[in-house]
Amino acid sequence: MKQVVRAICAAGLSLLALSGTARAEDTVEAVRARGVLRIPGILNEDPYFNKDPRTGEWRGFAIEMARDIAKTLGVKLQVVESTWPNSILDVQSGKADLALGVTATPQRALSVAFSQPTYFNSFVIVSPKPELSKRSWAELNDPKYTFAVDLGSSQDLIAQQYLPKAKMLRFKSRDEAIVAVVTGKADGLVNTMLNGLVMAKKASGIGKVMVPQPVLSTPSVVAMNWGTDEKWKAFISSWAEYNRRIGNNQTWIVNSLEPFGITLDDMPEGFGFGG
Repeated sequence: MKQVVRAICAAGLSLLALSGTARAEDTVEAVRARGVLRIPGILNEDPYFNKDPRTGEWRGFAIEMARDIAKTLGVKLQVVESTWPNSILDVQSGKADLALGVTATPQRALSVAFSQPTYFNSFVIVSPKPELSKRSWAELNDPKYTFAVDLGSSQDLIAQQYLPKAKMLRFKSRDEAIVAVVTGKADGLVNTMLNGLVMAKKASGIGKVMVPQPVLSTPSVVAMNWGTDEKWKAFISSWAEYNRRIGNNQTWIVNSLEPFGITLDDMPEGFGFGG
C-alpha cells in the first residue's frame, strides 16, 4: 500500500513539475496572446524617453528599441508612464514585461534579471569650469570640489565610490542637480555620457562634458522579471546582442540625439557604444 501511495505522490509531483515547466515557458506566447509588449516610459528623459504632451506620442532610442522587440514578436508596444526607480518595480510586479535603458549594477541584479548589454555608456562630469577638464577621478576626489547628482541613480553610486572625499549635493531630480551647477552651488554634475551631451545642449550655463580618467564604462541592459522563463531571457539577450553587434542600437541612439544637434563627432575620443 505504501508503495502505491509513493507512486501516486511521485506521479503527482511529476505532473506538477511538468505543469510548472509549461507555465514557465509561456512568456513569449503570453505576450503574443495579449497583443502588446509593456514597458515603462520616463517623462523628460531625452534621449532615452520622452512623451509629446500634445500628441501623447513617445520618442527616444529606448522606445525605438522596444518597438523593434515588439515588431519581432508581432505585437504592439504599450508604454506606461513611470520613473527610473519605479521601472524596476514595474518589472518585478509584472506591470511591465521589460525595462530598457537600465544600468546594470550588482544591487539591481538582486531584484531583476539582466539581458546582454544593449550598448555601453560612460560616466562623466558636466561643468562650466575649464579647470576641471582632463582631471582624473582621483584628482576630483577632493573636499575643495562640490558636485551635484540625482539621488539613488547609477551616477550616485559612482560618485560614492570614486568621489567620497568631494562634497556631494544629492537631489531628488536631475533638474535640481542641473540648477545647482548653473547657479554655482556645485562645480559640476556627475552623470552619464548620453545625458551629459543632451544637458550641455539644452541647459544654458551648465558647461561642457568632461571625461575623467580612467574612463568608467558601464553596460546598459534590458531588465526582466527574475521569475520569467529561460526562453524569454534568451530571446531578449539574443535581441540585445545581435542589434548591438550589427550597429542597430547605435543607429537608434544617434538618431535620438540628432534633434539636439549632436552627432558622433561630438563623442569624446575613445568612447564607443559597443564597449
